[in-house]
Amino acid sequence: MTRILQPVLAGVVTAVVGFASSFAVVLAGLRAVGADQRQAASGLLALCVAGGAVAVWLGLRQRVPIVGAWSTPGAALLVATGPVEGGFPVAVGAFVVSGLLLTAVGLLPVLGRWVAAIPTPIAGAMLAGVLLDLCVAPVRALAEIPLTAGPVVLTWALLSRFARRWAIPAALLVAVAAIALSGSGPGAVDARPVLEVTVPSWSAQAMVSVALPLFLVTMASQNVPGMAVLAGYGYRPPLRGILVSTGLASTLGAPLGGHAVNLAAISAALAAGPDADPDPARRWIASVASGASMIVLGIGSGLATAFVLLSPPLLVEAVAGLALLGALVSAIASAVADPEGRETAAVTFVVTASGLTFLGVGAAFWGLVAGGLMTLLHRRGRTTSRAPADEPRGTRGTGEVAASEAGEMGTASAVGTASEVDAVVAPDPGAGGKGPGAGGGGPTENRGLEAVAMTVMR
Repeated sequence: MTRILQPVLAGVVTAVVGFASSFAVVLAGLRAVGADQRQAASGLLALCVAGGAVAVWLGLRQRVPIVGAWSTPGAALLVATGPVEGGFPVAVGAFVVSGLLLTAVGLLPVLGRWVAAIPTPIAGAMLAGVLLDLCVAPVRALAEIPLTAGPVVLTWALLSRFARRWAIPAALLVAVAAIALSGSGPGAVDARPVLEVTVPSWSAQAMVSVALPLFLVTMASQNVPGMAVLAGYGYRPPLRGILVSTGLASTLGAPLGGHAVNLAAISAALAAGPDADPDPARRWIASVASGASMIVLGIGSGLATAFVLLSPPLLVEAVAGLALLGALVSAIASAVADPEGRETAAVTFVVTASGLTFLGVGAAFWGLVAGGLMTLLHRRGRTTSRAPADEPRGTRGTGEVAASEAGEMGTASAVGTASEVDAVVAPDPGAGGKGPGAGGGGPTENRGLEAVAMTVMR
């Protein structure tokens, strides 16, 4: 009984942390693109059930601790995108297309290679630009509603030092208490679980401004790091099947309002690490328990939506921003890791963060375009300014080399903008070679992302 209890409890904690730390981001994203209360509650429920079902199915089938989750950076992208012309049905159509693209990556390796070819600085800078507006919300909240936001931010700051895993859930509880003390109550809002089908519509504008960026952000900041986390703990499951499963779950959940389902990153580490079970071959129990718990939590999505609707919008954004600070740090680190790509990353970042809408297409797409053009320009500039072959490289000063080669992106690598990419660097030494689906010791540094991605996409 004790042997079963440990992984089950680890799975429950995984689900609670994953749900409580970012459901406000999901609701904010769905509302931003036009969902009403029922549609937002339905979307949250659909994501919980779809992500939970993926974890249960793959855990039982492959005996590997695979945790399903919603795309938190994807939800932040929806916040940055804002209202979609044609309303929520058009946004749902974009969700469907994004899910089909995620499925196609598993079925068509060439698509995976295209995604992996996006230079890391561009992908990181685009994600950082998407996240920036939400991440400054806590500062705005402190200025505009200090009595409500102050305790929330203080709780987060203290627990991020002493109990980091629980910082966001505790901050959320403080926010709920502040709402209750303000005199508002959930009785005015229908808190029952709800499934609301939205018939999708399609437009070329939404495909470019929502579907494509959502697909890229989900692959770059969730699926690839999720694969790396599994490899870091010694697990090497057939990842094409995982991508197909999460893509199909996204597609099926889209008409109910769910934007994207993918592999979890940091919550995957909670289920795949030694705290879940000393035996790596038994940690799949934790992922299955996590999936079942997420489905149960989805039943309470109506109540969660009710509390969010009763709170000041800026307070919800503040909690979401606190939850995304780690993702912002990882994205910025990824964007500036290569000195030669920093200028291109900066261009991508400022265009994406500008909120620019041109020809009806959102800033995330134009950030990618700007970064791609800068990459081509600087790569060509280096080709034309390269030193003659007979000139010893050592004769050129450091400043001259930097001036002639600044901005070159270098070789394209797999995208590694994990929202919690730091989880990759702490693998379980005992996991290698043990248990079904386990392989040799996985990558222990961020460079493991590229190796894992390219292995999957071959």
